[in-house]
Amino acid sequence: MTLKLIFDVALLLSLWSTAGCDFLMEGVLQMECHDRYFMIALDLSATGTDPRFEAVDGAGVHPITDAYAAKCGYSISVLPFLGLVELRASYFSCHAEKKADDFVFKFNLVTNYNGVEAFYALNKSCSPPLSWSPREVTCEVNYMEVSVRSEYPCPAGTNDWNTLRPTQSTSTSDWQVEFQRPDEQLPPMNLSQALKLGYMFDLLRGRIVFRTPYGQHESYSAGVNGVPVEVVHATIFSRKGWVVLLVDLVAACSMYEGSYDSGYMLWSTPEALYASYNRTQISVGLNGHLMEPAIAEKKGFIMERHNSTIKIGVPYNADGGYRKSFVSSGIFEFYIINLYLKQTLVDEYHEETALRFHRTLVSPLLPYSVVTEDRTVKADGVFTTYLEVPEDVELTSVQLNGKAFKVPFGDNLAYTLAEAVNLNNTHSYTLTVPLHDPVVIQQFSQENAAMFHKLDVNYTLVAVPETEPYYHKVSVMVLMDVSPPSFKTACNASGISFELAHRSYDYLWDISIGLAQLTLDLAAKRGYVMSNDSNGLLLYVPLFTQGYEYKDISLKGFLGTFEVLVKSHDTLKILTSTVKTCPFNSTELIMCSTNGWMTVVADLSLVLPHGKIPTGTHLSNNLCVAKEKDGTRVLYSFPLNSCGSAVKLLRGNVVYQNKIYYYFGSANSTEGLTLQCTYPLTGLYSLFSAYRFESDKDGVGSIIYPIENTKGLPSSTEPPAKPQTTAAPQRTRSPNLYLPSFYPTARYIKVSRTHGLLGSYKGIKGGVQVKQYPQI
Repeated sequence: MTLKLIFDVALLLSLWSTAGCDFLMEGVLQMECHDRYFMIALDLSATGTDPRFEAVDGAGVHPITDAYAAKCGYSISVLPFLGLVELRASYFSCHAEKKADDFVFKFNLVTNYNGVEAFYALNKSCSPPLSWSPREVTCEVNYMEVSVRSEYPCPAGTNDWNTLRPTQSTSTSDWQVEFQRPDEQLPPMNLSQALKLGYMFDLLRGRIVFRTPYGQHESYSAGVNGVPVEVVHATIFSRKGWVVLLVDLVAACSMYEGSYDSGYMLWSTPEALYASYNRTQISVGLNGHLMEPAIAEKKGFIMERHNSTIKIGVPYNADGGYRKSFVSSGIFEFYIINLYLKQTLVDEYHEETALRFHRTLVSPLLPYSVVTEDRTVKADGVFTTYLEVPEDVELTSVQLNGKAFKVPFGDNLAYTLAEAVNLNNTHSYTLTVPLHDPVVIQQFSQENAAMFHKLDVNYTLVAVPETEPYYHKVSVMVLMDVSPPSFKTACNASGISFELAHRSYDYLWDISIGLAQLTLDLAAKRGYVMSNDSNGLLLYVPLFTQGYEYKDISLKGFLGTFEVLVKSHDTLKILTSTVKTCPFNSTELIMCSTNGWMTVVADLSLVLPHGKIPTGTHLSNNLCVAKEKDGTRVLYSFPLNSCGSAVKLLRGNVVYQNKIYYYFGSANSTEGLTLQCTYPLTGLYSLFSAYRFESDKDGVGSIIYPIENTKGLPSSTEPPAKPQTTAAPQRTRSPNLYLPSFYPTARYIKVSRTHGLLGSYKGIKGGVQVKQYPQI
């Protein structure tokens, strides 16, 4: 933010009326004629940090230094922290030209950029809007000025002839001045001597003008009703022949510096600095503009008389005042008020004295409360914090949970920072941070069964143009109800995919397939395709891998269902599950379920003579016929212990076999396909041939084609096998399939998990007991 005045355009216009304004160069905010002075206002940001003024008249150019300003009727106020310079020039200033009823001012503004000086002429003609009182007194910030009508009568009691004695030895045409103090009378001096001491006397337009800087040797201080007053009492006189002209000039100004109390800037002056026959009239205002008493009262100004003292109270934040922020272990502010007061007195001779004060009042450092608001709406999914600071305070950086970011933020960040200018000379910043951003601290609360999202914001603020930082900390927190993760699913031609976007608190849950927790090792062991990183989890489950459930199997296709469980990490309780069912097509398949069913879709065209379609098919038990058939394709589904299945015990496995026989016409079935389901003994609880089958693992199915009748298959000494691994979940329900009403002779085979069986079968490790049951 460029160093500017703290006022916006509207406020500037309220301070300085546009009437009579000449913008001669960039940075000259105003040139304005007031009732008793001419004013120039500059913007330092456009004129440089060290502008200077020169007064110009017919005699040449006169640099306006501090001492020269006090002597010649100029006052210069520089407020670098506000970027403002103001020059006030009395109408009776040294180099003001008097033309008819106008005062003409000519100045040079000298700027300096990088060592290069530039000069700009600023000229203005002013006609005083008010008539002159018999006596006018101005108490400026750096000098006192008195002007009286030249025919103003001498006050009674001032004709002390002893004061004239020194004139008897001087030229009758010389003017002399004598300064008086309450306790002494100083020797007189001629005007040229007084000029060397810094005093100024002049005769302009029928008025005698006397001006003096504050703190002169000949001045004195007095206390009037507890108010400090500086007084310079000068008497000028001259003798022409036998006539003596004597003029009494008194400059008296209140030197009260002001105070602050309860939101008011206070200032006082004695009511009767000059002789007054009745109560004085008071008008007050700011920046050289007086207000009607009713308007001043409406704006909160206080004007009271107490013990012959005028007390003025101005609201510290009154319109027209100046404000500045200051940083020192906090943000403070102070206010500057350019008080303008006019006091009108009438003496016993009914002569009027107009007394004008220009006083700069400065408040002490006042603590400033930074405005912060938590505007977070949980449903929006973002933290929203609001910060409001004075217009001259800048936000330079932000720390989010200890991580620093310069402002403005870069486009690559997920955070936003919006700045807005307000009407109350403040500006605001609105910060948004996503609730689930990595910078946000998230902690799970067991007590609330919810997730705390916490964001500590540390704003770094500076009061321009200074650079000392102030750190303003704000903490915001949101309690979010946590929910178990939810997967996105999709069906593929050969499997099902699951996708999960990770959240910061997903460590609270475990992902399981059945009883087993899903890990990379489990996925590799079962044939799943899995990737898991900081962003998310991708799981692809190929068809026929472990965990599927199949139903509605037909020659046209079947439905495959896969379920992913979400469990509590601490209690292992199932919280939610994602179940996905997809339709699949397969020319051939064989499934060996954990509950003892074999389901087969077989294509006999691989073993049939070319173009021939069998009349019928059956299993080893010719009563078990196909559930569906379509040309050369057939569907069988039957319990492993039925339809003439044979049981073989091999090392570590148990094998169930059956066969699909096909025939033409009325011929007997002679050829067939061997169907086989193999189960590991370690996972088999019961081997059955009657009613019961228990296994905690799926069987491995195979369709074995007779090699001599198989077309297009490579020759081998071993019968070729075409296995298809099945993976139906343990909870697979028995399909509602056609079963014959007759089953062959049944046997119940039990595989024990312990040694010491009642009987044994030679060659079968682990002990097998074979019992015969009567025919069903």
